[in-house]
Amino acid sequence: MKPIKNDSYQVFFDDSLNTLTAALAKKRYSKIFILVDEQTSEHCLPVLQEKLPALTDFDIIEVPNGEENKNIDFCIGIWRMLLDFGADRNALLINLGGGVVTDMGGFAASTFKRGIDFLNIPTTLLSQVDASVGGKTGIDMDNVKNIIGTFSQPQAVIICTDFLKTLSFRELTSGFAEVIKHGIIADAAFFDDLVLLNDAKDITAEQIYRSVEIKNRVVLADPFEKNIRKTLNYGHTIGHAIESWSLVNEKNPLLHGEAIAIGMICEAYLAKEINGLSEEGLEKITTAFVRFFGRYKIREGINNALIDIMKQDKKNLDGKISFSLPNKIGSCSFDSFVEEGLILESLRYYQSV
Repeated sequence: MKPIKNDSYQVFFDDSLNTLTAALAKKRYSKIFILVDEQTSEHCLPVLQEKLPALTDFDIIEVPNGEENKNIDFCIGIWRMLLDFGADRNALLINLGGGVVTDMGGFAASTFKRGIDFLNIPTTLLSQVDASVGGKTGIDMDNVKNIIGTFSQPQAVIICTDFLKTLSFRELTSGFAEVIKHGIIADAAFFDDLVLLNDAKDITAEQIYRSVEIKNRVVLADPFEKNIRKTLNYGHTIGHAIESWSLVNEKNPLLHGEAIAIGMICEAYLAKEINGLSEEGLEKITTAFVRFFGRYKIREGINNALIDIMKQDKKNLDGKISFSLPNKIGSCSFDSFVEEGLILESLRYYQSV
């Protein structure tokens, strides 16, 4: 597959990982660091080393896995490790992991000594089609997702689909939510193909490529999220609130894609009410996400707490809660400001499904 070109870097689809060797040969780095979490240290780092046995001169920085650890405390730990290992401004940080690793690693690299190079090797379906593309880096604070961050581009993104074999079915399905989202906001035919799959295990390399292609096209048109890039936030206003609440209050919290799937059903309801989405479109979106993700029981009495979390969303303007809403499958608008009463109605719609 041809590389997908962004303004300043390329997304390579390369199961051999030889692209990494080529990238390292382009620039003489003083030191190379590989950021992993506990899971990718165990399951993905050995894959990388098996594919590239000549790559031996690097130091490993490990962080705990999980969204709850994507915060300033663990960023400080990364910065301290870079200092302890003598990293200078000519060092390279390779982020080997899912969205937590690529988000936090990119943020740590973009701020260490005012910025060192970093390269992303996303290892989950979610990070391959979403977190690794677009130059957004970030960490969470006070349970608000990605509230602190930068726009900073990697040297390259290298997608190796062999890493998907290390994932649980639940993790793979979580990433599938973002793939479906790309169809809903930009490509109706792609959406129709995806909903014919039995489950996330049946996704093809070509479909992953198409998903990345859609996101990259949107990012190129609006690199700093001033207009059309906001459409990528479909499902995320309500979804992030549910995810944030779940992280704090549940022993087995929702994964990102699971929460965003709920958000996309709720926000499709909003789109039907105020943005022209047809009843048929709402039904198709609802049916697809219920089939792939099942039903999650939103606890009684937390709807107002979810509204409070939404009020902290970085997309809001003048205290108004902002949404990106499809007007039909394959097309999406942005900057829709919705009253709290209708948001609560959309949560009740989900609970009634």
